[in-house]
Amino acid sequence: MGEAAFNFSERQEGISFRRVYTTPGVHPFDEVEWEPRTATIGNEKGEVVFEKKDLEFPTFWSQLATNVTVSKYFHKTKPAPGGEKSLRQPIGRVAQTITDWGWQGGYFRSEEDRDVFHHELIYLLLHQNASFNSPVWFNVGIEKKPQCSACFINSVEDRMESILQLAKTEGMLFKWGSGTGTNLSPIRSSRECLSSGGSCSGPVSFMKGYDAFAGVIKSGGKTRRAAKMVILNMDHPDIVEFIRCKAEEEKKAWALIDAGYDGSLDGSAYASVFFQNSNNSVRATDDFMSAVVENREWKTRAVATGKPVETFKARDMMNWIAESAHVCGDPGMQFDTTINDWHTCPQSGRINASNPCSEYMFLDDTACNLASLNLMRYRREDGSFDVERFFHSIDVMITAQEIVVDNASYPTKAIEENSHIYRTLGLGYANLGALLMASGLPYDSEEGRNYAAAITSLLGGRAYLQSSRLAGKLGPFEGYEKNREPMLRVMRKHLDAAKEIP
Repeated sequence: MGEAAFNFSERQEGISFRRVYTTPGVHPFDEVEWEPRTATIGNEKGEVVFEKKDLEFPTFWSQLATNVTVSKYFHKTKPAPGGEKSLRQPIGRVAQTITDWGWQGGYFRSEEDRDVFHHELIYLLLHQNASFNSPVWFNVGIEKKPQCSACFINSVEDRMESILQLAKTEGMLFKWGSGTGTNLSPIRSSRECLSSGGSCSGPVSFMKGYDAFAGVIKSGGKTRRAAKMVILNMDHPDIVEFIRCKAEEEKKAWALIDAGYDGSLDGSAYASVFFQNSNNSVRATDDFMSAVVENREWKTRAVATGKPVETFKARDMMNWIAESAHVCGDPGMQFDTTINDWHTCPQSGRINASNPCSEYMFLDDTACNLASLNLMRYRREDGSFDVERFFHSIDVMITAQEIVVDNASYPTKAIEENSHIYRTLGLGYANLGALLMASGLPYDSEEGRNYAAAITSLLGGRAYLQSSRLAGKLGPFEGYEKNREPMLRVMRKHLDAAKEIP
């Protein structure tokens, strides 16, 4: 663990963990019943496309969970020829590796605390209470310096070297099972000139190249597609082309399907058109949204000079966004002003982009490892929510994610440096819809939203609390002092929002 991560002059003993789920002297694997399984996956034609026999799974795991886990996350060649055969193996290698890293890094106060953490982590993973993002399952316990983060935000500059370097960086991220997002607005538009006098290609042209690379690289070398997010600011001169580009390709795919080409996800119709490997989003400020509401004009501006290029009715642009999204689901919208108002580290730079799914928004050239808690595991038989166990699970998972940061590999020097400086973590939840249904709360209702807001508030607050405990023992992240006041301001905003929950 490098000294860039923590101030070791302030370091005290590690933190303690208590048993909530596990029993002293009993391994979590020995407390469940196991049975032989076969994992089988078929296609829409009824053909078997994946099958693996002689497997071992807990009896309470569903067949669907078995199929997904074996096909996606069981290693194919290690620890022996034929790969992993029991759920004990992937859970065991991930939990053991993270625990070993934590012990070496001084995270645990004693050997007993280390062993308690190890067993509690195994329990959470074994009983489907929690799970890490895919790269952890792909790579931890397999690679010496594994890529562990699912989410990356990359930068690009208006230079050919940088534009091509982005393609390389994205390719390496896809190889190890991660996704990436980039705001391409720094690239000059097709309406501007090169210094040599020729015309610029513009970001949409380069998007075709990025899309092609993503299409041929399977994430993690597994059966997972590459994941990309491409963003363009609403004042970029090529914004109209960007808004419409994916919808136009969608219409081409429809024509191919009508002509008899395969229209399935991996079929020849969609493989023949551009922009099928990324999510596209426009970046809209409050100024733009106000212009839409007031039906005012909106100017695009040259990247190189900032001078006006074209003028549109803002409401027309909003209609084009809606029409394209109706055709193909893209572009999405990212609200730049609001995003940066909730930015915890604005003294280090602004937020320009997100990861492909948009739950991670932070500085350019950063990474985030994710994990999720299964909310249904915290619903008691009487319908109440088990806050105590929820908090304990957060403590374990946030600590595990924090341990991963210094032991992972990163695709570029800038991302590696920023990962140690800011130590970004993402802990969320899954199964909200099932929890609301089981609680008799409509998904689209004020009651449902308030219930979700309360759980989200508990999650965020407890994660910050555990982070502060870690900082108290190991020192705060390096970028904290420079951003102390804005970070505390955002935390106060969270507190104020929590107070508004009925």
